[in-house]
Amino acid sequence: MRVLAVCGMGFGTSLMLLMNIQEIGEKYGIKVDGEATDLGSAKGRDFDLIVASSEIAKELKDEKAPVIGINNLLDNNEIEEKILPILKELNK
Repeated sequence: MRVLAVCGMGFGTSLMLLMNIQEIGEKYGIKVDGEATDLGSAKGRDFDLIVASSEIAKELKDEKAPVIGINNLLDNNEIEEKILPILKELNK
């Protein structure tokens, strides 16, 4: 499964988000490959899932892959609650 984590600059926040998603996948036996990037580089990319802050997710609503918006990028519970059902669905 390929996940694209997106933030404003494509450095710290998106990388931290991707690592959290990979940890969730590992916890449930789902292999997650991914990339962290900035908003400008995210559009038109081929991924199974796109995850970003709620504000940035609005900018990605027209992408082919499902886009999940996270309100608090530091809240691991919110990330897991929103991401896990999609990971399980895509991993079938």
